[in-house]
Amino acid sequence: MYDLLAGMRVVEAAAFIAGPSCGLHLAQMGAEVIRIDQIGGGPDFRRWPRAPEGGASLYWEGLNKAKKSVALDLTRPEGRELAARIATAPGENGGLFVTNFPAEGFLSYERLRGRRSDLICVRVMGWPDGRPAVDYTVNCAVGVPLMTGPEDDPSPINHVLPAWDLLAGAYAAFALMAAERSRRATGEGREVRIPLSDLAIASLGHLGQIGEVSTTGRDRPRMGNDLFGAFGRDFVTADGRRLMVVAITPRQWAGLVTVLGLGERIAALETELGVSFARDEGARFEHRHRLAPLMESTIAARGFAELTAAFEAQGVTWGPYQGLKQAVDADPYFNAANPLLSEIDHPSGWRYLTPGSAATLPASERQAPMAAPALGRDTDEVLGEVLGLTDGEIAGLHDRGLAAGVQT
Repeated sequence: MYDLLAGMRVVEAAAFIAGPSCGLHLAQMGAEVIRIDQIGGGPDFRRWPRAPEGGASLYWEGLNKAKKSVALDLTRPEGRELAARIATAPGENGGLFVTNFPAEGFLSYERLRGRRSDLICVRVMGWPDGRPAVDYTVNCAVGVPLMTGPEDDPSPINHVLPAWDLLAGAYAAFALMAAERSRRATGEGREVRIPLSDLAIASLGHLGQIGEVSTTGRDRPRMGNDLFGAFGRDFVTADGRRLMVVAITPRQWAGLVTVLGLGERIAALETELGVSFARDEGARFEHRHRLAPLMESTIAARGFAELTAAFEAQGVTWGPYQGLKQAVDADPYFNAANPLLSEIDHPSGWRYLTPGSAATLPASERQAPMAAPALGRDTDEVLGEVLGLTDGEIAGLHDRGLAAGVQT
């Protein structure tokens, strides 16, 4: 947690990953992020993974850290009216709204802009024409599952990391800050639409993959665990540990060759092939099937601890294959000595390591992460402070079932 955005108010009406992660990034930089929830919880309130006792969503409390929660009945016109009023509440540092609700409807930009002309609305979408999509349906459509997996397996391989959702959340936070900077200069608000599909297509284009298929006339083939365009793959040590070794730069390559004692054999292979592996990372990739057996046999003859200590001494880039539980239990980067992580209590009743902002600002004090709110915890505070409702008016909303306090 940092306070760079202290004083900024962002209203979030979103479910699943992209929208809530946008709000999370902003909250962990100090913005006041008010999350509008349906009474009883939205579609992701009980999403897996869940706590083993009680069933609370660990996913939900992970993505909604440091936010405020307002619980309204969004199925009724009066509840929707309250949500729109919160999103467009006056204030110099307000008027910032993040959502993945449909572009047409009670939270449409046109309707909200009628309440506040300088509103900035960042809307995460599926496809740009309004068709629904999620990370997995976009990913399969852009071809990634067909270039992932073993060379001899034609079936698609879905990823387990929702990369486009996570990228969309970060990009949405960036886009909101860019629009807010523009508003400071011009006084004008705007809607920013971020379709997952466009983000995926643009990312593949930025990485040269659209150009690749356009110029070669074919898809990128599968190559298992080999790193595309350079040298990198998994190996097994003498004691059965598996690690990933990557050599992209000349220094990384030189260190790897030195540790494995392969200088003479690599030089002979370079002479035979007429290449320089030290200068050309592409040559390492093209001839990986000649290089890999040399390294496989050498790594297989050495123990994990001895080998990786030598890797560290020579600046070799490597990483161990390990389960997340193994990492949390034993990896030095996964404990409270890492300033990113702190043990805090959560609404689920569990206490566990929790990340704060992924950015490190050396000149600023890092504050401990804040837990997610209990659903509806901040309803009365927001209705009173943001909308200026009296205690009697707020009580009336509770009596009519339009607003609710803490729920489990």
